[in-house]
Formats: sequence, C-alpha cells, structure tokens
Amino acid sequence: MKKLPVLLLTVLLFGSLARAQTAEVSIRLDEPFFDALLDALFKNPNPPEFPLSQTDAKPSAPSPNALAPDTDKDRSPKTKDQPQSARCNESIRLQREIDGTRTAVRFRDGKIYAPIAFTGSYNPPLIGCVDFAGYAETIIDLDFDAQKQALVGRARVLSVNLSGTGGIGSQLLARMVQSSIDRRINPIQILSLDRVSFVVPIQNSGTLRMKATGIRHEIANGALDVRISYEFQ
Repeated sequence: MKKLPVLLLTVLLFGSLARAQTAEVSIRLDEPFFDALLDALFKNPNPPEFPLSQTDAKPSAPSPNALAPDTDKDRSPKTKDQPQSARCNESIRLQREIDGTRTAVRFRDGKIYAPIAFTGSYNPPLIGCVDFAGYAETIIDLDFDAQKQALVGRARVLSVNLSGTGGIGSQLLARMVQSSIDRRINPIQILSLDRVSFVVPIQNSGTLRMKATGIRHEIANGALDVRISYEFQ
C-alpha cells in the first residue's frame, strides 16, 4: 500500500513531462500590421510590377469589339504596329490608392479581403497602347499544403473596377489579372514549418530542438490568428 502513492506520483510526473514536451505558439497578424507593411512597401519609388498575362483571356466568341490579341495566321503581320507594341509595357503596377480605394488586407466574416489598387498598360490590336487604372477586389484563401509543409494562400480576383470606363473591359482585364496572378504569385507561401523550427542552446546541457509539427489558422474580425504546434526534442 505504501508503494501506491509513490506509483501514482510517478505516473503524474511522467504525464506532466509528456505534456511539457509539446507546446503551441500563437501569432496574431492584425490589419494595422498589414497597413504599416504596405506603407513601407509603397515608400519605394518603384511600385511592385508584374507582366499582364494574355493567356486564357480571349473571349469565347469572336467580336469586333474584343480586345483579344490577333492570332489569325492568314493575315499579314502588321509591321506598322510593331514599334508601338515594343514601346508598350504591358504590365500592372500596384499602387497605394486609386479613386479612394487603398491597397489593404481586411479580415471580415471569416474571409481575407484584399482590395488592390493599380495602374497599367495594355496594347489591344488596332487601338495601340492604352493606359488604365482602377482596383481589383480579391479574396485570399488559406490552406495547409501537406506536401510542402507550409501555410499557403491563393489570391482570387472577384472583380475589376476601371476608372472612367463605365465597366467596359473590366471582365477581360479581370481574366488577364487572374492569369497573371496564377502565373507569377500563386501559391503564396506564408509560413513553412522548417522556417519556424529552431534549436535553443542550453549551457552545459547541449541543445534543445523546437520542431514545428503543425500550423492552423483562424480568421477573426480584424486579425488573422496563426497557431504553431511544437514538439521539443
């Protein structure tokens, strides 16, 4: 009977030690954090820029008003348009604000909304280089990539609003913007397990390795909570 309390104490100590070998760290990223990050980003005199992809941007049916590139092999090449096309930098340049809409990251109703203000240039056939400006309504979907062992995001363009066009060309541009994002940006690696695993040196005792074993996230109103599970080795 005297051994029973000792046995119970041993079991309790072993259980406490086992629980102590795992832990969870929480990181909160709120909207002011992203506002400050974007403010610092746009202080650079050269705003972020990426090519405007034309892949999968053609209308499904031919139209005289379509802005799709001409791929008809029977037509002779338009040599007069080549110098103008060469001068037209078909790209999108991100801006801090356009028409009162600021590039931002907002957390609402369990979703991540990211309005993106931009300017750019496009060279439709028969028209020549056209400058445009506006903003895109986008959503960022988060997911844990088991193969890459990382929390990744994928941006989806919901709509594009062009300044002073009454919506003309917005659908075509939205497809082109989405194609460019898929080619140049998606998927967005936010946090990988190997980057948040580290070794803690302990004096006279070697080292203690903190291995990240899992990531989960929760979207609250105004913030993103990221929880990282650790295993001590």
